[in-house]
Amino acid sequence: MIRTPTQRRYMLANQILDLVRDARFEPGHHLREQALGDLMQVSRTPIRSALQLLAERGILEGRRNQGFFLRARPEELHHIDVEIPSTSDQDLYTQIVQDRLAGRLPASFLQSEIVRRYDVDRAVLQRTLSRLVDDGLLQRNAGRGFTFMPTLDTGMGLRQSYEFRQMIEPAAMKLPTFQIDRSAMERVRLQHLYLISHSDIDSVDRRQLFDTDAQFHEMLAEFSGNPFHLQAVQQQNRMRRLLEFGGYANRRRVKDWCREHLAILDAVTAGEVEKAATLMEEHLANALSLAPSLRNGKPKKAATKAAEPPPAGG
Repeated sequence: MIRTPTQRRYMLANQILDLVRDARFEPGHHLREQALGDLMQVSRTPIRSALQLLAERGILEGRRNQGFFLRARPEELHHIDVEIPSTSDQDLYTQIVQDRLAGRLPASFLQSEIVRRYDVDRAVLQRTLSRLVDDGLLQRNAGRGFTFMPTLDTGMGLRQSYEFRQMIEPAAMKLPTFQIDRSAMERVRLQHLYLISHSDIDSVDRRQLFDTDAQFHEMLAEFSGNPFHLQAVQQQNRMRRLLEFGGYANRRRVKDWCREHLAILDAVTAGEVEKAATLMEEHLANALSLAPSLRNGKPKKAATKAAEPPPAGG
């Protein structure tokens, strides 16, 4: 995906933040442009621009003829991220997903049909369709056009998916081969703390929300040491990706499932696998119980509006 210079600046600022967090730098630490440029394999000019952005946010302090110095404390850095401005590609991406969920787009379509529907530049459309393919939401047809990947778009499929996951995900943590990676857990924990503490959760990109959720479940499945458990969870994530992208309307629920995830991580860290497994069962049950009313295997529509997608997170 092509990034604008502004977006690259924001992305580089986030990479610098990740480096500062991982290195556990203390306030007053001197962030040297040349050293950062060498580490990230970019010139000093974009590094300086990213550092200036962080200084504008109060994270760093810029001193004339001296450079940039860290102001934020380590505990503050856990809750800081720099939101990357959206682009026309991202806006189109969101619109296509929403239209598919609402039934306004067929399962298969030609690129020319999408061009007419959205009246967008072909270059923007091609980048957006490529990203949808990369994210596993679309596949290219053997001939022409694209097809949306299968998803859990019926009530029966949704319920069966959760029932299946309630069997395999708690069981994965009870296997004798289950072994945690503390550095991976810490990265995932920080992602969740960031979402919980976010002052405007509505502004967080849906892709980031889904990835945070999916990575949590796949990480625990990988800890099982059983590749079949991991493959099963990955397959479930692929099937629910489209619905989840449209299922973050209730952002309060996002913070709820983040807290549920953290409770599971705490139990795993403490070696309390039975407790962690029970919490996982409850977490998945909560996600299913908050889905819209279902009738005959399809989401039941309310009298005044279309049925909402299942709640994201789980």
